[in-house]
Amino acid sequence: MENYAGTTCAICGRTSVSISSFLAVCRDCIEKDFARAWPFICTAHNTVRRYLHRSITPPKGKTACTLCIHRCGKEGVRFCGLLEDGKRWAGTARRGLCTFYYDPLPTNCVASFVCPEREHRGYESLAVFYGGCNFSCLFCQNWHHHNLLEEPHFYSVGELEKAVHARVACICFFGGDPIPQIGHALALSRRVKGKIRICWETNGAAHPEIIKKMFAVSRESGGILKFDLKAFSEGVHRALTGVSNHLTLSNFAWAAREALRFPQVTVVASTLLVPGYVNEEEVGRIATFIASLNPEIPYVLLGFAPNFFLEDLPPTSIRHAEGALRRAQEKGLRRVYLANRFLLSRAY
Repeated sequence: MENYAGTTCAICGRTSVSISSFLAVCRDCIEKDFARAWPFICTAHNTVRRYLHRSITPPKGKTACTLCIHRCGKEGVRFCGLLEDGKRWAGTARRGLCTFYYDPLPTNCVASFVCPEREHRGYESLAVFYGGCNFSCLFCQNWHHHNLLEEPHFYSVGELEKAVHARVACICFFGGDPIPQIGHALALSRRVKGKIRICWETNGAAHPEIIKKMFAVSRESGGILKFDLKAFSEGVHRALTGVSNHLTLSNFAWAAREALRFPQVTVVASTLLVPGYVNEEEVGRIATFIASLNPEIPYVLLGFAPNFFLEDLPPTSIRHAEGALRRAQEKGLRRVYLANRFLLSRAY
């Protein structure tokens, strides 16, 4: 068994390897005494935002952007960093702040268990990785998307369209998150949807009309809209991401019900098993929510790797992962999968 130093919760005094020293409070206190936990949560997120040179809160003033949950104003830099004083400098149909690469099929995509391309060997997926995000996750597994805002790489829609060669079977927009640059992603997807499958990996906290457009283009192309449901509890979600989950849950509810209309898989949900915070109980709540909407929605549980500002936590334990898998199945979901098994530990 790996050895990890335990952290003592600043509120209840409990010590555990699954309490983050950076966050300073345990899940139980976040759930039961959020008012006392909130100052610690704010301190953690303010530290991250300052480190990244980002606005701590969405800028005020007349609304300059309606793409996502923040509805940022014109004063200062947008929460995602892509809008400054009301002017957008990336994420338009003209240019996107992103990189791209080719992933041989089958890939380790979140939807790999149900992906129509999972046996299409000899072909590739075009992965388009966007800079910028409308969440501020303490555990971000792709935190290097922030680097793109410091050392920008721009690609036009036309340049990325040329990257879709004859052996590209699908394209996946992720990051960061594609929502802050959805104008660029949708412009490209509409050009290529007749040739390849279009997929998305997103936190889902977008204007509902944006989610409908994303769903439509992926469904029409035979692709999948993948929602990252980070937590069901509002308090836990705010602690881990700095943002409310109300818009994510309402958008997912629409997409899950819409998926009932089609025989193919159009929507997939995933959750990262963050030690101590996204436990079996939290997974059970998410699974109950999904099952109440559409029990056929594939649900993927992901192993956590210590990263970004939660690097003091251990990798997800085997016991945690298998318990979460059973809990999701018990709640009525018919297609539950455990990914990233190679990351699992025996730390707790």
